[in-house]
Amino acid sequence: MKKHTFSRVLSMVLCLVLALSAICLPAYAEKGGEATERRGAITDEDMLHTKGKKIYNKRGEEVILRGVNLGTWLIHESWMTPIENSDDNISTLNTLTERFGVEKAYELINIYEDNWITEYDLDKIVELGFNCVRVPFWFRNFYYDDKGTKILDKNGEWDFSRLDWVVSECAKRGLYVILDLHGAPGYQNNKDHCGKIGDSGLFKLTKQAEEWRKLTIELWVAIAERFSGNPAVAMYDLLNEPNCDVNSYLQKNNLVTISVYNRLYKAIREVDKDHIMTMEGIWRLYNLPAPWFIGWTNVVYQLHFYDTSNFMYSLLVFFAKLYPYNVPLYVGEFKPMGSATWDHVLTLFNSSNFSWTIWSYKGCGHGADTSDWYIIGSKPGFERADIKNDDFDTIARKWGAAVRSEGNYVDTGLYDIVKDYI
Repeated sequence: MKKHTFSRVLSMVLCLVLALSAICLPAYAEKGGEATERRGAITDEDMLHTKGKKIYNKRGEEVILRGVNLGTWLIHESWMTPIENSDDNISTLNTLTERFGVEKAYELINIYEDNWITEYDLDKIVELGFNCVRVPFWFRNFYYDDKGTKILDKNGEWDFSRLDWVVSECAKRGLYVILDLHGAPGYQNNKDHCGKIGDSGLFKLTKQAEEWRKLTIELWVAIAERFSGNPAVAMYDLLNEPNCDVNSYLQKNNLVTISVYNRLYKAIREVDKDHIMTMEGIWRLYNLPAPWFIGWTNVVYQLHFYDTSNFMYSLLVFFAKLYPYNVPLYVGEFKPMGSATWDHVLTLFNSSNFSWTIWSYKGCGHGADTSDWYIIGSKPGFERADIKNDDFDTIARKWGAAVRSEGNYVDTGLYDIVKDYI
Protein backbone atom coordinates (compact mmCIF):
# COMPACT_ATOMS: atom_id res chain seq x y z
CA MET A 1 0.00 0.00 0.00
CA LYS A 2 2.79 2.42 0.91
CA LYS A 3 4.54 1.58 -2.35
CA HIS A 4 1.42 2.41 -4.39
CA THR A 5 0.90 5.64 -2.44
CA PHE A 6 4.49 6.67 -3.10
CA SER A 7 4.03 5.95 -6.81
CA ARG A 8 0.94 8.12 -7.00
CA VAL A 9 2.67 10.99 -5.21
CA LEU A 10 5.70 10.65 -7.47
CA SER A 11 3.45 10.70 -10.54
CA MET A 12 1.76 13.87 -9.32
CA VAL A 13 5.11 15.58 -8.70
CA LEU A 14 6.35 14.58 -12.16
CA CYS A 15 3.19 15.93 -13.76
CA LEU A 16 3.65 19.24 -11.95
CA VAL A 17 7.29 19.46 -13.00
CA LEU A 18 6.35 18.75 -16.62
CA ALA A 19 3.63 21.39 -16.50
CA LEU A 20 6.02 23.95 -15.08
CA SER A 21 8.60 23.03 -17.68
CA ALA A 22 6.02 23.69 -20.36
CA ILE A 23 5.36 27.20 -19.12
CA CYS A 24 9.06 27.93 -18.74
CA LEU A 25 9.94 26.91 -22.30
CA PRO A 26 8.37 29.92 -24.08
CA ALA A 27 10.74 32.21 -22.22
CA TYR A 28 13.54 30.81 -24.30
CA ALA A 29 11.62 30.11 -27.49
CA GLU A 30 9.61 33.20 -28.41
CA LYS A 31 8.94 36.81 -27.44
CA GLY A 32 5.15 36.59 -27.34
CA GLY A 33 2.47 38.49 -29.26
CA GLU A 34 2.43 42.22 -29.86
CA ALA A 35 0.37 44.77 -27.98
CA THR A 36 -2.68 46.11 -29.80
CA GLU A 37 -1.67 48.58 -32.50
CA ARG A 38 -2.70 52.19 -31.93
CA ARG A 39 -4.78 53.98 -34.57
CA GLY A 40 -4.16 57.58 -33.54
CA ALA A 41 -6.56 59.34 -31.22
CA ILE A 42 -8.91 57.15 -29.21
CA THR A 43 -12.53 57.13 -30.40
CA ASP A 44 -15.79 55.70 -29.09
CA GLU A 45 -15.00 52.48 -30.95
CA ASP A 46 -12.00 51.97 -28.63
CA MET A 47 -14.12 51.62 -25.48
CA LEU A 48 -13.04 48.44 -23.71
CA HIS A 49 -15.00 45.59 -22.19
CA THR A 50 -14.25 42.05 -21.09
CA LYS A 51 -15.49 38.79 -22.55
CA GLY A 52 -14.25 35.66 -20.86
CA LYS A 53 -10.50 35.91 -20.34
CA LYS A 54 -9.94 38.63 -22.93
CA ILE A 55 -10.42 42.38 -23.35
CA TYR A 56 -12.07 43.73 -26.51
CA ASN A 57 -12.90 47.11 -28.04
CA LYS A 58 -16.23 47.93 -29.70
CA ARG A 59 -14.86 46.81 -33.06
CA GLY A 60 -14.59 43.32 -31.63
CA GLU A 61 -10.78 43.38 -31.66
CA GLU A 62 -8.85 41.89 -28.78
CA VAL A 63 -6.85 44.50 -26.86
CA ILE A 64 -3.75 43.64 -24.85
CA LEU A 65 -2.49 46.51 -22.71
CA ARG A 66 1.25 46.97 -22.34
CA GLY A 67 2.51 50.09 -20.71
CA VAL A 68 4.11 51.86 -17.78
CA ASN A 69 3.16 53.29 -14.42
CA LEU A 70 3.46 57.04 -13.96
CA GLY A 71 4.85 56.44 -10.51
CA THR A 72 5.62 59.17 -7.95
CA TRP A 73 3.76 61.84 -9.95
CA LEU A 74 0.44 62.34 -8.14
CA ILE A 75 1.50 60.36 -5.08
CA HIS A 76 5.12 60.39 -3.92
CA GLU A 77 7.29 57.45 -2.99
CA SER A 78 10.27 59.09 -1.34
CA TRP A 79 12.85 56.55 -2.54
CA MET A 80 12.22 57.49 -6.18
CA THR A 81 11.25 61.16 -5.76
CA PRO A 82 13.51 64.26 -5.71
CA ILE A 83 12.88 64.81 -2.02
CA GLU A 84 14.69 64.38 1.28
CA ASN A 85 13.74 64.54 4.95
CA SER A 86 10.41 62.86 4.31
CA ASP A 87 9.43 59.20 4.53
CA ASP A 88 5.99 59.43 2.97
CA ASN A 89 3.64 61.78 1.15
CA ILE A 90 1.59 62.81 4.18
CA SER A 91 4.80 63.87 5.97
CA THR A 92 5.79 65.95 2.95
CA LEU A 93 2.41 67.65 2.79
CA ASN A 94 2.26 68.28 6.54
CA THR A 95 5.80 69.69 6.67
CA LEU A 96 5.20 72.03 3.74
CA THR A 97 1.91 73.17 5.28
CA GLU A 98 3.48 73.81 8.69
CA ARG A 99 6.31 75.82 7.12
CA PHE A 100 4.51 77.76 4.39
CA GLY A 101 0.75 77.44 4.95
CA VAL A 102 -1.83 75.46 3.00
CA GLU A 103 -1.93 77.68 -0.08
CA LYS A 104 1.84 77.80 -0.53
CA ALA A 105 2.21 74.09 0.21
CA TYR A 106 -0.17 73.23 -2.60
CA GLU A 107 1.55 75.74 -4.84
CA LEU A 108 4.76 73.73 -4.44
CA ILE A 109 2.94 70.44 -5.03
CA ASN A 110 1.44 71.90 -8.21
CA ILE A 111 4.84 73.04 -9.42
CA TYR A 112 6.14 69.51 -8.98
CA GLU A 113 3.15 67.89 -10.69
CA ASP A 114 3.30 70.38 -13.58
CA ASN A 115 6.86 69.30 -14.30
CA TRP A 116 7.30 65.63 -13.33
CA ILE A 117 5.02 64.41 -16.13
CA THR A 118 4.45 66.61 -19.20
CA GLU A 119 3.33 66.19 -22.80
CA TYR A 120 6.96 65.35 -23.61
CA ASP A 121 6.68 62.21 -21.47
CA LEU A 122 3.42 61.09 -23.05
CA ASP A 123 4.93 61.61 -26.51
CA LYS A 124 7.93 59.55 -25.46
CA ILE A 125 5.76 56.73 -24.09
CA VAL A 126 3.91 56.57 -27.43
CA GLU A 127 7.19 56.71 -29.35
CA LEU A 128 8.49 53.75 -27.33
CA GLY A 129 5.49 51.71 -28.45
CA PHE A 130 3.44 51.39 -25.26
CA ASN A 131 -0.34 51.64 -25.50
CA CYS A 132 -1.35 52.52 -21.94
CA VAL A 133 -0.33 54.23 -18.72
CA ARG A 134 -1.38 53.41 -15.19
CA VAL A 135 -1.83 56.59 -13.14
CA PRO A 136 -1.40 56.20 -9.37
CA PHE A 137 -3.09 58.93 -7.32
CA TRP A 138 -4.23 59.41 -3.72
CA PHE A 139 -7.16 61.01 -1.96
CA ARG A 140 -5.19 64.14 -1.01
CA ASN A 141 -5.10 65.13 -4.69
CA PHE A 142 -8.81 65.91 -4.18
CA TYR A 143 -9.30 66.51 -0.43
CA TYR A 144 -7.50 68.92 1.91
CA ASP A 145 -7.86 66.44 4.77
CA ASP A 146 -9.33 63.06 5.68
CA LYS A 147 -12.63 64.62 6.75
CA GLY A 148 -13.89 65.29 3.23
CA THR A 149 -12.92 68.94 2.66
CA LYS A 150 -12.83 69.08 -1.13
CA ILE A 151 -10.19 70.91 -3.15
CA LEU A 152 -12.08 73.25 -5.49
CA ASP A 153 -11.07 74.79 -8.80
CA LYS A 154 -11.42 78.47 -9.73
CA ASN A 155 -15.07 77.87 -10.65
CA GLY A 156 -15.86 76.42 -7.24
CA GLU A 157 -16.15 72.88 -8.60
CA TRP A 158 -14.41 69.82 -7.20
CA ASP A 159 -10.98 69.88 -8.84
CA PHE A 160 -10.16 66.86 -10.99
CA SER A 161 -7.95 68.81 -13.39
CA ARG A 162 -4.95 66.46 -13.12
CA LEU A 163 -6.99 63.43 -14.13
CA ASP A 164 -8.80 65.45 -16.80
CA TRP A 165 -5.47 66.50 -18.28
CA VAL A 166 -3.82 63.09 -18.38
CA VAL A 167 -6.92 61.35 -19.79
CA SER A 168 -7.39 64.04 -22.45
CA GLU A 169 -3.73 64.14 -23.49
CA CYS A 170 -3.46 60.35 -23.58
CA ALA A 171 -6.63 60.10 -25.67
CA LYS A 172 -5.09 62.39 -28.30
CA ARG A 173 -2.10 60.07 -28.52
CA GLY A 174 -3.99 56.78 -28.59
CA LEU A 175 -2.95 55.85 -25.06
CA TYR A 176 -5.34 54.14 -22.67
CA VAL A 177 -5.36 55.26 -19.02
CA ILE A 178 -5.79 53.04 -15.96
CA LEU A 179 -6.91 55.19 -13.02
CA ASP A 180 -5.35 53.74 -9.87
CA LEU A 181 -6.33 54.77 -6.33
CA HIS A 182 -2.95 54.23 -4.70
CA GLY A 183 -3.87 55.91 -1.43
CA ALA A 184 -7.44 55.85 -0.09
CA PRO A 185 -8.84 57.81 2.87
CA GLY A 186 -7.75 56.01 6.02
CA TYR A 187 -5.07 54.17 4.00
CA GLN A 188 -5.49 50.62 2.74
CA ASN A 189 -2.09 49.35 3.92
CA ASN A 190 0.79 50.50 6.11
CA LYS A 191 3.33 51.15 3.35
CA ASP A 192 4.67 54.47 2.08
CA HIS A 193 3.14 53.93 -1.35
CA CYS A 194 -0.38 54.50 0.03
CA GLY A 195 0.71 57.88 1.41
CA LYS A 196 1.45 57.09 5.07
CA ILE A 197 3.74 54.57 6.69
CA GLY A 198 2.44 52.55 9.61
CA ASP A 199 -1.24 53.33 9.34
CA SER A 200 -3.92 51.15 7.79
CA GLY A 201 -7.31 52.38 8.93
CA LEU A 202 -9.58 51.78 5.95
CA PHE A 203 -10.47 48.21 6.92
CA LYS A 204 -10.87 48.66 10.68
CA LEU A 205 -14.24 47.97 12.30
CA THR A 206 -14.61 51.44 13.78
CA LYS A 207 -16.88 54.43 13.23
CA GLN A 208 -13.95 56.46 11.90
CA ALA A 209 -13.01 53.73 9.43
CA GLU A 210 -16.58 53.67 8.15
CA GLU A 211 -16.33 57.42 7.47
CA TRP A 212 -13.16 56.78 5.47
CA ARG A 213 -14.90 54.05 3.50
CA LYS A 214 -17.72 56.47 2.69
CA LEU A 215 -15.17 59.04 1.50
CA THR A 216 -13.52 56.41 -0.70
CA ILE A 217 -16.90 55.61 -2.24
CA GLU A 218 -17.65 59.31 -2.68
CA LEU A 219 -14.35 59.84 -4.49
CA TRP A 220 -14.77 56.88 -6.83
CA VAL A 221 -18.37 57.78 -7.65
CA ALA A 222 -17.28 61.31 -8.57
CA ILE A 223 -14.47 59.98 -10.78
CA ALA A 224 -16.77 57.43 -12.43
CA GLU A 225 -19.44 60.06 -13.10
CA ARG A 226 -16.80 62.29 -14.65
CA PHE A 227 -15.33 59.65 -16.97
CA SER A 228 -18.43 57.58 -17.67
CA GLY A 229 -18.46 56.76 -21.37
CA ASN A 230 -14.89 58.04 -21.89
CA PRO A 231 -13.15 55.41 -24.06
CA ALA A 232 -9.64 56.58 -23.13
CA VAL A 233 -10.11 55.22 -19.61
CA ALA A 234 -9.31 51.51 -19.82
CA MET A 235 -10.36 50.65 -16.30
CA TYR A 236 -10.75 51.81 -12.72
CA ASP A 237 -8.16 50.27 -10.37
CA LEU A 238 -10.18 50.50 -7.16
CA LEU A 239 -7.51 50.01 -4.47
CA ASN A 240 -3.78 49.53 -4.85
CA GLU A 241 -2.37 46.62 -2.84
CA PRO A 242 -5.11 46.54 -0.20
CA ASN A 243 -4.07 44.85 3.04
CA CYS A 244 -0.70 43.96 1.53
CA ASP A 245 0.78 44.15 5.02
CA VAL A 246 -1.45 41.49 6.64
CA ASN A 247 -1.47 37.70 6.49
CA SER A 248 -3.43 36.95 3.33
CA TYR A 249 -3.69 33.28 4.32
CA LEU A 250 -6.23 34.34 6.95
CA GLN A 251 -9.55 34.45 5.13
CA LYS A 252 -10.97 36.99 7.58
CA ASN A 253 -8.51 39.58 6.23
CA ASN A 254 -9.56 38.85 2.66
CA LEU A 255 -13.26 39.06 3.54
CA VAL A 256 -12.86 42.62 4.81
CA THR A 257 -11.08 43.63 1.60
CA ILE A 258 -13.71 41.92 -0.55
CA SER A 259 -16.48 43.70 1.36
CA VAL A 260 -14.99 47.11 0.57
CA TYR A 261 -14.39 46.12 -3.05
CA ASN A 262 -18.03 45.06 -3.33
CA ARG A 263 -19.31 48.36 -1.95
CA LEU A 264 -17.12 50.28 -4.39
CA TYR A 265 -18.22 48.09 -7.29
CA LYS A 266 -21.93 48.57 -6.56
CA ALA A 267 -21.61 52.34 -6.05
CA ILE A 268 -19.65 52.82 -9.28
CA ARG A 269 -22.07 50.68 -11.28
CA GLU A 270 -24.86 53.06 -10.25
CA VAL A 271 -23.22 55.85 -12.28
CA ASP A 272 -21.07 53.97 -14.80
CA LYS A 273 -22.42 50.78 -16.33
CA ASP A 274 -19.68 50.34 -18.92
CA HIS A 275 -16.15 50.77 -17.60
CA ILE A 276 -14.02 47.82 -16.58
CA MET A 277 -13.07 47.67 -12.91
CA THR A 278 -9.95 45.87 -11.74
CA MET A 279 -9.57 44.23 -8.34
CA GLU A 280 -6.13 43.30 -7.01
CA GLY A 281 -5.32 39.89 -5.58
CA ILE A 282 -2.48 40.84 -3.27
CA TRP A 283 -0.43 38.93 -3.27
CA ARG A 284 -2.22 35.99 -4.89
CA LEU A 285 -5.53 35.46 -6.69
CA TYR A 286 -7.00 33.33 -3.91
CA ASN A 287 -7.62 36.63 -2.09
CA LEU A 288 -10.44 37.36 -4.54
CA PRO A 289 -13.81 35.66 -4.98
CA ALA A 290 -15.10 34.10 -8.17
CA PRO A 291 -16.72 37.12 -9.86
CA TRP A 292 -19.82 35.15 -10.85
CA PHE A 293 -20.32 34.20 -7.19
CA ILE A 294 -20.37 37.79 -5.96
CA GLY A 295 -22.13 39.27 -9.00
CA TRP A 296 -19.27 41.21 -10.56
CA THR A 297 -19.25 41.65 -14.34
CA ASN A 298 -16.85 43.40 -16.72
CA VAL A 299 -13.96 43.07 -14.28
CA VAL A 300 -10.25 42.31 -14.64
CA TYR A 301 -8.29 40.60 -11.88
CA GLN A 302 -4.88 42.05 -11.15
CA LEU A 303 -1.61 40.76 -9.74
CA HIS A 304 1.64 42.46 -8.72
CA PHE A 305 4.90 40.54 -8.93
CA TYR A 306 8.20 41.40 -7.23
CA ASP A 307 9.56 37.86 -7.05
CA THR A 308 13.17 36.78 -7.01
CA SER A 309 13.58 33.90 -9.46
CA ASN A 310 12.36 32.76 -12.85
CA PHE A 311 11.07 29.59 -11.23
CA MET A 312 8.85 31.55 -8.82
CA TYR A 313 7.46 33.67 -11.66
CA SER A 314 6.68 30.52 -13.66
CA LEU A 315 5.12 28.81 -10.65
CA LEU A 316 2.94 31.78 -9.69
CA VAL A 317 1.76 32.42 -13.24
CA PHE A 318 1.01 28.71 -13.63
CA PHE A 319 -1.22 28.72 -10.55
CA ALA A 320 -2.83 32.06 -11.48
CA LYS A 321 -3.99 30.53 -14.74
CA LEU A 322 -5.53 27.57 -12.92
CA TYR A 323 -8.15 29.65 -11.09
CA PRO A 324 -11.60 29.14 -12.70
CA TYR A 325 -12.47 32.83 -12.61
CA ASN A 326 -12.86 33.30 -16.39
CA VAL A 327 -11.66 36.92 -16.31
CA PRO A 328 -8.70 38.66 -17.98
CA LEU A 329 -5.55 38.86 -15.87
CA TYR A 330 -3.46 42.02 -15.69
CA VAL A 331 -0.08 42.53 -14.03
CA GLY A 332 -0.37 46.10 -12.76
CA GLU A 333 3.13 46.30 -11.29
CA PHE A 334 6.19 44.11 -11.54
CA LYS A 335 9.96 44.06 -11.52
CA PRO A 336 12.14 40.96 -11.74
CA MET A 337 14.21 40.79 -8.55
CA GLY A 338 17.12 38.59 -7.52
CA SER A 339 17.96 36.09 -10.25
CA ALA A 340 14.71 36.63 -12.18
CA THR A 341 15.22 38.06 -15.67
CA TRP A 342 13.20 40.49 -17.76
CA ASP A 343 13.34 38.20 -20.80
CA HIS A 344 11.84 35.28 -18.92
CA VAL A 345 9.18 37.31 -17.15
CA LEU A 346 7.97 39.29 -20.16
CA THR A 347 7.80 36.24 -22.40
CA LEU A 348 5.90 34.43 -19.67
CA PHE A 349 3.36 37.25 -19.43
CA ASN A 350 3.00 37.59 -23.20
CA SER A 351 2.61 33.88 -23.81
CA SER A 352 -0.05 33.87 -21.07
CA ASN A 353 -1.95 36.71 -22.79
CA PHE A 354 -1.60 39.00 -19.74
CA SER A 355 -1.80 42.77 -20.00
CA TRP A 356 0.97 44.48 -18.01
CA THR A 357 2.39 47.82 -16.86
CA ILE A 358 6.00 48.17 -15.73
CA TRP A 359 6.86 49.86 -12.44
CA SER A 360 7.89 52.49 -13.31
CA TYR A 361 8.35 54.96 -16.17
CA LYS A 362 10.53 57.50 -14.36
CA GLY A 363 12.51 57.77 -11.16
CA CYS A 364 15.08 59.82 -9.30
CA GLY A 365 17.94 58.67 -7.10
CA HIS A 366 21.58 57.69 -6.95
CA GLY A 367 22.21 55.27 -9.79
CA ALA A 368 18.77 55.92 -11.30
CA ASP A 369 20.35 56.57 -14.70
CA THR A 370 21.22 52.85 -14.97
CA SER A 371 18.51 51.33 -12.75
CA ASP A 372 16.06 48.82 -14.23
CA TRP A 373 13.37 50.15 -11.89
CA TYR A 374 12.77 52.84 -14.53
CA ILE A 375 12.60 53.46 -18.26
CA ILE A 376 14.21 56.86 -17.67
CA GLY A 377 16.22 57.91 -14.61
CA SER A 378 17.78 61.08 -13.23
CA LYS A 379 21.28 62.03 -14.35
CA PRO A 380 24.10 62.10 -11.81
CA GLY A 381 24.19 65.46 -10.06
CA PHE A 382 20.41 65.71 -9.59
CA GLU A 383 19.09 67.71 -6.63
CA ARG A 384 16.57 66.68 -4.01
CA ALA A 385 14.32 69.22 -2.32
CA ASP A 386 15.01 69.28 1.42
CA ILE A 387 11.50 70.03 2.62
CA LYS A 388 12.60 70.74 6.19
CA ASN A 389 15.42 73.17 5.43
CA ASP A 390 15.18 74.55 1.88
CA ASP A 391 13.29 77.82 1.53
CA PHE A 392 10.20 78.13 -0.65
CA ASP A 393 12.04 79.43 -3.71
CA THR A 394 14.68 76.69 -3.52
CA ILE A 395 12.06 73.94 -3.35
CA ALA A 396 10.18 75.58 -6.23
CA ARG A 397 13.38 75.61 -8.30
CA LYS A 398 14.25 72.00 -7.50
CA TRP A 399 10.70 70.88 -8.33
CA GLY A 400 10.39 73.05 -11.41
CA ALA A 401 12.21 72.67 -14.72
CA ALA A 402 14.88 70.60 -12.93
CA VAL A 403 12.56 67.58 -12.69
CA ARG A 404 11.40 67.71 -16.31
CA SER A 405 12.44 64.67 -18.26
CA GLU A 406 13.95 66.50 -21.23
CA GLY A 407 17.60 67.24 -20.55
CA ASN A 408 17.56 65.95 -16.97
CA TYR A 409 16.61 62.27 -17.29
CA VAL A 410 18.18 59.62 -19.49
CA ASP A 411 17.29 56.18 -20.80
CA THR A 412 18.40 53.60 -18.25
CA GLY A 413 18.83 50.74 -20.71
CA LEU A 414 15.66 48.97 -19.57
CA TYR A 415 13.84 49.87 -22.76
CA ASP A 416 16.46 48.05 -24.83
CA ILE A 417 15.46 44.89 -22.97
CA VAL A 418 11.69 45.29 -23.06
CA LYS A 419 11.18 46.79 -26.54
CA ASP A 420 10.94 43.41 -28.25
CA TYR A 421 8.10 42.38 -25.93
CA ILE A 422 5.80 45.38 -26.44
